[in-house]
Amino acid sequence: MRVVMNGLAALKPKTGIGHYVARLHAEMGDEVALYPGDSRARVIRRCLSLANGGGGSGKPGRMGSLVPAFKGLLKHLGKTAVEIHFARHCRALGYQLYHEPNFIPFATGLPTVVSAHDLSVLLHPEWHPADRVRHHERHFGPALRRAEHILTLTHEVRRELIDHLGVKPNKITPVWIGVGDEFRPLPPQELEVARERLKLPPRYFLCVGTIEPRKNILTVLKAFADLPANVRESCPLVLAGPWGWKSEPEREFLAAHPAGVIRLGYVSAADLPAIYGGATALLFPSHYEGFGLPPVEMLACGGGVIASNSSAAVREVVGRHAAFVETTDVASWREVLHRTATDRDFEAELRRGGTAHARQFTWKRAATETLAVYRQVLGLKPTAVPVRWAA
Repeated sequence: MRVVMNGLAALKPKTGIGHYVARLHAEMGDEVALYPGDSRARVIRRCLSLANGGGGSGKPGRMGSLVPAFKGLLKHLGKTAVEIHFARHCRALGYQLYHEPNFIPFATGLPTVVSAHDLSVLLHPEWHPADRVRHHERHFGPALRRAEHILTLTHEVRRELIDHLGVKPNKITPVWIGVGDEFRPLPPQELEVARERLKLPPRYFLCVGTIEPRKNILTVLKAFADLPANVRESCPLVLAGPWGWKSEPEREFLAAHPAGVIRLGYVSAADLPAIYGGATALLFPSHYEGFGLPPVEMLACGGGVIASNSSAAVREVVGRHAAFVETTDVASWREVLHRTATDRDFEAELRRGGTAHARQFTWKRAATETLAVYRQVLGLKPTAVPVRWAA
């Protein structure tokens, strides 16, 4: 079985899809090749950096002063060059199957498996930049029709593909993703060292993720600002994640109500287990998710989760191990924050059973089930582990 996975998303500073690619491939080992590979990664990374208007250093690139039309042309040319190189690479090495883990595959002529993480761009275009929406509207549907098989991260997204896009049920397999072994309850002394290094308080609420409209962070900011001053002081709010698209309302509110809020910005993956482990509770107010990895990581670390009730995928993966709140009801969020900060019994109840629940989410299981899909598409004999279908 000769399979290639597009690893371009793992070349950039990793967000959700980048981590998905890196973790899944690491468990597959030599059974699946990762493009572009170490020998070409630097050149491809540079090409993508120029296509995106930067120099790869985190500083504004030389394209920052160029007119938008020229920037758009260079972006198109850069991505086209990568696509052409990828297709030639696949032909030269004789791959039998191509896995695109980032929604829209390149044109290669190979049988293709596509990972569709969520449908937010199509179902809720108001949460995304216009160019991303146009790109999905033009390419996502045809990509799914061309694909031999589609992977989703939850049964809920599988249902959405069937209901909203008319994809045949037997063409979609839900495969829950995993949680790394580093996400586990840490010894108190290790948490204390990390807390001092990161300048975190003894107790705090935590939000993890890019600050953008879909994440609904503004509701939590409003609820937190409405808490009594002594509660905000005893249990501050820590924001771990970069500013994202259309985050002006959160920036403005935070500038006007800074008391008790600590913004870490983008945090390294190595620091996340300790940040989770030291938190009083993870707040996850997102309107919509295709999976919702931070809540599962928090459960794995022994913490409690407070989540919005609008994301069916999050309810699927955390089950009973979270307190669910009306998504945009500031008063309800304020009430549950106040109770969590002041009632240690309620805080303990939030944590009960979460670590055991999270153990079923392993990257080994995800890799095994994904490899089974590859074999199914190629008509090879199934392995001993069956593919898990939705009921």
